[in-house]
Amino acid sequence: MRALLESLRPAAPLRWARPRRELALLALCAVAALSVVNNIDVQDQSRWCLTDAVLHGRLTVDRCISFSGDRSRYGGHLYSNKAPGMSLLALPAVAALDYSPSTVLHTQVGAKMWLVRLFACGLPFLLAAFLVGRVCESLRPGTGGPALVTFALATPVAPFAAAGFDHVPTAAFAFAAFVLAWRRRPFAAGVAAGAAVLGEYEAVVVVLCLGLYALLGGRRALLRYVLGVLPGAAALGAYDWAAFGRPWRTPLPYSDNEYRAVHRSGLLGVHLPNLHSVELVFTGPGGLVTVSPVLALAAYGLVRLWRRGLRAEAGVCAVVAAAFVVAECGYGDPYGGYSPVPRYLIPAIPFLAVGLAEAFARLRAATALAAAVSLVATTALTISWSVYVADGGAWNDVARFASDAQEWLSAYPSPNALAWLGLAQPVAAIAAMLAGAAAFVFSLDLGARGAAPRAVPA
Repeated sequence: MRALLESLRPAAPLRWARPRRELALLALCAVAALSVVNNIDVQDQSRWCLTDAVLHGRLTVDRCISFSGDRSRYGGHLYSNKAPGMSLLALPAVAALDYSPSTVLHTQVGAKMWLVRLFACGLPFLLAAFLVGRVCESLRPGTGGPALVTFALATPVAPFAAAGFDHVPTAAFAFAAFVLAWRRRPFAAGVAAGAAVLGEYEAVVVVLCLGLYALLGGRRALLRYVLGVLPGAAALGAYDWAAFGRPWRTPLPYSDNEYRAVHRSGLLGVHLPNLHSVELVFTGPGGLVTVSPVLALAAYGLVRLWRRGLRAEAGVCAVVAAAFVVAECGYGDPYGGYSPVPRYLIPAIPFLAVGLAEAFARLRAATALAAAVSLVATTALTISWSVYVADGGAWNDVARFASDAQEWLSAYPSPNALAWLGLAQPVAAIAAMLAGAAAFVFSLDLGARGAAPRAVPA
């Protein structure tokens, strides 16, 4: 046992290293992913109605959410069926813009909604990409740039970068907690982990894994970490107590929609994995292998990171990724309704992306090719999400574009914020796609090939 614990001793504190062209890559990723204006859906109404309610000193959303399917009913009142984190995160933007969500399902997406999404989801998206790039560059010089772009634009994160879903903000806070823990800032890590679980109940997996990681650094580190988690956990418990009568109750068992039977069974609707769900998650129309095969190379990279001696860090990343994937394969609806991919595992993707450092360093050509293939598929999903849902697959959309690009550009892309600058919608869609392609090409610094690994003592 002593030998095992010794082998899992945390590595030396992570030292920052900045990828080449970092700011340019982040800017291009922002244009590629955040300029897309996704269709309005019930997620928007559920979250922003809660934001509006909090601004007016209440938690009930009876007068706002009556037409939304993403709601819970308790004590004769309607509530959002989401954890409150993203709604709270959007408070400054909703207040500053004087944005009223009460008719959100009956209007076209305007600049105000896009800006709210940008603040609550887009900024965390850029934070997560920034952190992935810095971590990978620290582990393997020359890999931070391609890892940043691959994570941001060639994984299931991309379609959700500017949407009203909480997965990307949760991913950003959860991964920030891991990075802070690695940098020996356990209290700050706890604060970030508490923010993650305030955004998604499922993030408790990350909280527990990082608690074990902190314990490997000593009891004092664990205590500081727990103290950091408490504000977020207390805020979540207070919300659940005020809304649903007990601090340990969640909105899901009280769902007032077609998923009520799913949410009232299992653990937050999660059961043991079944073969059909496994197939959907990995090889379905939006499955991980179908849409983002580069993630398989990232998993390989985590194995190599373990063998390099960073076992505690690689172990945390692997356990978090595995836990979310297994839970996804056991959920009643892996794609979560109106979604192009199995979206509930998105919070684990930055942890998996840590393996891109080793993947790009050891198998640069293969990883770059897999990333390019993934980029094509995820760009199709990002640009034309609603078409994907109707026609059953990103690659069908790619084939349609290849057969008649002019028709595709005139009929299929989602609205784009670049059009508000005066560009025609097809031109705006092309600009977003070119920004993604440019980010990927610029990130591949051939001069870094074969760079020696940065010393990170075990």
